[in-house]
Amino acid sequence: MDWFVKILDFGNTVLWSYLLIVMLIGLGLYFTYKTGFVQFKNFLEMFRLLGDKNTAISGKKKGVSSLSAFFISAASRIGTGNLAGVASAIALGGPGAIFWMWLIALIGSATAFVESTLAQIYKINDKEGFRGGPAYYIEKGLKARWLGIVFAVLIICCFGLAFNSVQANTITFAFNNAFGTDRLMLGIVLAAFVALVIFGGVKRVAKVSSIVVPIMATIYLVVAIYVLIINITEVPAMFALIFKSAFGLEQAIGGGVGAALMMGIKRGLFSNEAGMGSAPNAAATANVSHPAKQGFIQSLGVFVDTIIICSATALMILLSDGFASGAQGIELTQLALSEHIGAWASSFIAIAIMFFAFSSIVGNYYYGETNIEFIRSSKTALFIYRAAVVGMVLFGSVASLQIVWDMADLFMGLMAVVNLIAITLLGKFAFGALKDYLEQKKAGQDPVFYSKNVEGLRDLDHWKDVSPSEKK
Repeated sequence: MDWFVKILDFGNTVLWSYLLIVMLIGLGLYFTYKTGFVQFKNFLEMFRLLGDKNTAISGKKKGVSSLSAFFISAASRIGTGNLAGVASAIALGGPGAIFWMWLIALIGSATAFVESTLAQIYKINDKEGFRGGPAYYIEKGLKARWLGIVFAVLIICCFGLAFNSVQANTITFAFNNAFGTDRLMLGIVLAAFVALVIFGGVKRVAKVSSIVVPIMATIYLVVAIYVLIINITEVPAMFALIFKSAFGLEQAIGGGVGAALMMGIKRGLFSNEAGMGSAPNAAATANVSHPAKQGFIQSLGVFVDTIIICSATALMILLSDGFASGAQGIELTQLALSEHIGAWASSFIAIAIMFFAFSSIVGNYYYGETNIEFIRSSKTALFIYRAAVVGMVLFGSVASLQIVWDMADLFMGLMAVVNLIAITLLGKFAFGALKDYLEQKKAGQDPVFYSKNVEGLRDLDHWKDVSPSEKK
């Protein structure tokens, strides 16, 4: 495997040291400015829209609800990145990595708004409802189907294969650490359950995600809040440690700031996916009356994932002595929580990560499926893809920690580069949709979108050019 590891190392060095740090931060600031600080000014509107029950212009009960689409993307976001990813960021980049995770989430929320709004604008109708995402807006908006196919292949490899191997890897390590479970045997059982779920279609994906994600997130947050309460006097010092490690002179001299910056951005992107081009695939399935509505909701998803759940994990780890122990990944999270609430915590984390990671596998699978359909509608190709997903779950169950994370970093980096270029070129349409939404809200209306409302948009697959009253 030496040659494979060298390729991964070279690719990740080029992507993360030279390209993505500049692109993610620079474009995040650009989108924040161009949208008028949408993630801050419209924060309450994001929560209100979670309960929006309006159907699309046609009034047909197609697709999934806005809330279900939010949970499909949350199923992918909330998982290994929140428990194992945060721990890895702290272990390799120090406490300061958490600050950079926060930063990439706050400015990345605007990026998430843009990409998910574009996914809604360019979504297409299909037999189950709607499909969309970067491959679709690259083809329809940039008129570059070849680049759309490149992105589709990348997301299939990244989410369906590489990311799912990371999720499986984390599950088996957690259970092995907590119960001494054989990783191969657990991997076989896990692969069997994944096979049962992914042959059910998007409706079942939405159903499974909408049930599992809120339950597991709530339980985990309750435990985290308890830990913070019993250690409340030490919490301010932990925040001070995070900021000191992010900007401190000692860290700068030792190269710690660079390590914190790199790991914070890597694991922040892995966790919240803002700008990666994954969440738009879920955003496109929602049946809403205006594209900006789903843009708001997906922007909220970034906040929930990183600012709330990742922060809870980070503080629990920093409040323990475990973060200096040399442990990495999920084992560090298990060690830290065990210190706070007892030895049974290791088992609790193993069970929690089972639910978090399994729901992520389900969400990741869907991203690959919708892009298979983009390249070519083929039952054979879909069957091969499903079999490959099950195979990578089994592979990840027994592979080393470093290899699966390096694979994930490489593919998500390539995805992000392609997607960020596309949404930069198409961003004006998302800005126009936001302006249209806010104008209608100011006029006291429930916003409804027509393509003529944004200059340059014509002949979209779903959104009509004019309203029925104008046709009369």
